[in-house]
Amino acid sequence: MKPPAPTSRRQERAESTRARLIQAAEKIFARDGFEAAKLEEIAAEAGYTRGAFYANFDSKEDLFLALLEREISHRIANAERLIDKFHHPQAKLQAFREFFLTMGQDRRWSLLALEFKLFAVRHPEVKARLAAMNRRLVGSRIGILQDIMEASGPKLPASASSVVLSLSAVTHALALEHMLDRSVMPEGELKKILARYFDSLTGAPDGSQTNRKNGKNQPVRKAVSRGTRAQHTFRSASKPL
Repeated sequence: MKPPAPTSRRQERAESTRARLIQAAEKIFARDGFEAAKLEEIAAEAGYTRGAFYANFDSKEDLFLALLEREISHRIANAERLIDKFHHPQAKLQAFREFFLTMGQDRRWSLLALEFKLFAVRHPEVKARLAAMNRRLVGSRIGILQDIMEASGPKLPASASSVVLSLSAVTHALALEHMLDRSVMPEGELKKILARYFDSLTGAPDGSQTNRKNGKNQPVRKAVSRGTRAQHTFRSASKPL
């Protein structure tokens, strides 16, 4: 078998240009939102022209889907690495729980995800592409949860896909309420509700009680903190909401 051909300089430049446009889009989308973001500003932020944008993406929707895929893929990879640090099923479930609660703190990503989904449901072609990508990427998260639950014993009250999607949906919805009025949905209450919701679906013991009993949650929390620190990209793009 012949070794794979080396990547050409042209291909390397194209991949670099595409990556820079996605990185710039991350900043502009976080600042202005999806619908208000302008292609010219995204291209300029990356150091290119509008022509360079269209040489790599067909539309703003195409660019956002690429950004979305990158973000979700990174989160799944981080979740897998963090959970693989633990061997006991209950410790894996606690790690997944802490990862879920940490992801709930990324308010700007929640806002962007909700905005784009609302846009997608009104545009059939975008909706079909988003749904197809979502099914493909969510499959990995479903697999993580299924493996943990099969090993730990408790049975989920619904399909793993429904549970994973509901966890994501509730997180985004409560984040929106928190951003709208913190006096009605304060940070502490939001975290408490998300934790109880996760526990009710997975049969996980209360995290604080588990920690007091076996002292295992502290390393779990440290591992999750290290693994997710780099993911709060939208929160660091501008002032926190």
